[in-house]
Amino acid sequence: MKIAFATQDQQRVDAHFGWAKHLAVYEISPTGYGFVQDFGFGEDLAEDGNEDKLAPKLDAIKDCAIVYVAAIGGSAAARVVASKIHPIKVTQPEPIVEILDKLQGVLQGTPPPWLRKALLKDQPREVDFDSDDEVRA
Repeated sequence: MKIAFATQDQQRVDAHFGWAKHLAVYEISPTGYGFVQDFGFGEDLAEDGNEDKLAPKLDAIKDCAIVYVAAIGGSAAARVVASKIHPIKVTQPEPIVEILDKLQGVLQGTPPPWLRKALLKDQPREVDFDSDDEVRA
């Protein structure tokens, strides 16, 4: 599963999604994690309501299941969720490596339902119509 981190310094989650100079992407599994790619963004990142600056960021993380941010605006959050990416807000700057260590520990145990769903991102869903199990909404 790929995870993105909104960062200014490429070491910590310390950036608002729309203003982030970098989106660092890592691959993570229960057995380890590794750096995949850093997406750098220009200097024109001011809080200006310009929704066009979100498109390249959304494209950069399109195959990620989760994005960690220091903050995210409402419309950006809606677009992230519509892309089937789960945004997670950190309350203070936190080292990316510490987040990856914690998340790896969770993956080794029993992940919460939202994380199990994120793990299945982009995998084809299988429905067994021959099963006798009743599906309830």
